[in-house]
Amino acid sequence: MRVERQRLRFWFQAGFFILFVLAPPLDLFRFDLNLNHFFFLGMHWTLGLDALIAGEISGLEAGFNILIRGFVPLLLIGGGLIWIALRYGRLYCGWLCPHFSVVETINRLMFRASGKQSIWEKSLQPELQPDGEVIKPEKKFWPLTWLAALGFAFLWAVVLLTYMLPPTEIYHNLWHGSLTPNQARFIGVATLLLFIEFMFARHLFCRFGCAIGLFQSLAWMANDRGMVVGFDRNRARLCGDCNNACDNICPMRLKPRTIKRRMFTCTECAQCISACEQVQAPQRQKTLLHWVTDEAAIQVATGRPATSEVGASDNDLQEVS
Repeated sequence: MRVERQRLRFWFQAGFFILFVLAPPLDLFRFDLNLNHFFFLGMHWTLGLDALIAGEISGLEAGFNILIRGFVPLLLIGGGLIWIALRYGRLYCGWLCPHFSVVETINRLMFRASGKQSIWEKSLQPELQPDGEVIKPEKKFWPLTWLAALGFAFLWAVVLLTYMLPPTEIYHNLWHGSLTPNQARFIGVATLLLFIEFMFARHLFCRFGCAIGLFQSLAWMANDRGMVVGFDRNRARLCGDCNNACDNICPMRLKPRTIKRRMFTCTECAQCISACEQVQAPQRQKTLLHWVTDEAAIQVATGRPATSEVGASDNDLQEVS
């Protein structure tokens, strides 16, 4: 089931990444600096200020437009994201975010090249994987790692530019090698900065540099009953035969068997849960890690055992299906 969940997560990530790239050319969502307004689902999304200046609408109508077309969408999107984060944590990051998809891809390639998911880690990770496969570091993967980081950086730079200028113009100029100086400058500088970030600071950006991720984490931490990875401490002895697979697999380099505040930047990707299930499967044991909510989640948040008043114990962690 956990492996199926990871496969489902992959398709969610792939689909959203494709949407991220195609949204500007399809006019699903972008801001046109030339026209100075948004496009949304193929429509010109304006606040109606030009019509007000031209005297075509009244001040009351303009105020209504600003409210409906400006503040309401912001409240719906921002409020919806915070509500989801309050209940389920950084679910957007782990299941949809196109940046996190790149982070995981570079992590895997760097692990194949160096035996570490980050160049800043001091020790090599175990070669034995949760599914029993042995992966030895091979330097031949370094060129692929660098090329992947550079390729993603260039793609991101171009896509970001299409969110601000007409996509047809950008792709036409790019294909024919006729970018304007400003367009070429933007793509060049953005590619360089993104390449540095993807290679050397991708985890730091997700933890501390991403405003969307940070606000999700803050909302999640405010709700002790929100979904979190819980650890069955009563069966902790089973971890003795494991090489800390759940710690090693985490793309954010966290330790899932600890309290919630030490997992502040958890993206709910559930890779630690999948790893634990794979390790325990040969012994016909259930995973020691689960998504938990409510009373069981309070244990993870506070670090204290559940009392009889709460009615939850480590033996009956409430798993989220």
